[in-house]
Amino acid sequence: MDDDKGAVRLEPWSEDDAALLRVLNAPELTAHLGGPETEAELARRHRRYVDLSADTTGAGRMFRIVLLPQEGVAGSIGFWAREWRGTPVYETGWAVLPGFQGRGVATAATRAVVAEARAAGFRRQLHAFPSTGNAASNAVCNKVGFELLGECAFEYPPGRPMRCNNWRLDLAP
Repeated sequence: MDDDKGAVRLEPWSEDDAALLRVLNAPELTAHLGGPETEAELARRHRRYVDLSADTTGAGRMFRIVLLPQEGVAGSIGFWAREWRGTPVYETGWAVLPGFQGRGVATAATRAVVAEARAAGFRRQLHAFPSTGNAASNAVCNKVGFELLGECAFEYPPGRPMRCNNWRLDLAP
């Protein structure tokens, strides 16, 4: 984790993580994302996450974040292929449970997901699109070494417009 506060391990998302996704769908955790999703939307998201964790085509990966040495599940993180302004890129995003926030978990997990992506041979640009009002997630991007490209209009989830900062990190070694 950040500032030598500990460490995290990323574990591939599994069928068993549907309950974690429901907890991460709480209003206080989705305030910067347009609010909670419906049960049907969560079921589709969970299926995408399970499929990503088993993907071998370069579509990305999804993980649960495990805090060490306690072995407690602290949240989720991943990266997935998308097109951004006509260019194939990867997008990353994370969610950290309230009891683990402010302890460097998101920063450590983001560093770990960058390392995972590079080790797996992913070489596109990695973008993060935190809401302009989400100071904590914007700080994570800055700490991990993403370059701030500026504000942009964004939809997350699809159909829910928001104002975001566009952060970019090159996955090439």
